[in-house]
Amino acid sequence: MTADRPTTEPVTRRCLFFGRVQEVGFRYTTAGLARDGGLSGYVKNLPNGSVELVAQGTEGQIEQLLARLDEHFTGYIERHTVENVDGGERFSSFDVRR
Repeated sequence: MTADRPTTEPVTRRCLFFGRVQEVGFRYTTAGLARDGGLSGYVKNLPNGSVELVAQGTEGQIEQLLARLDEHFTGYIERHTVENVDGGERFSSFDVRR
């Protein structure tokens, strides 16, 4: 495998979304798109007004989810961050957390 091809091995990514991402259906839309894309993990609102997404799946699945969110919430998302999560919790479903 070359370094420029996405892996099909499961990975976990933690993403934070900033902007007007609370009280606009962001969590439930994210959960639906993640489930449709075969991802597991969770999405939840944070006290500072941002939204946390933790997704497990292939790199391609996660990239597709992020692209769909950017498209769906154009004008609401000001920016987002993505970081790798090594080890940690394993998820069997995708949940909306409070």
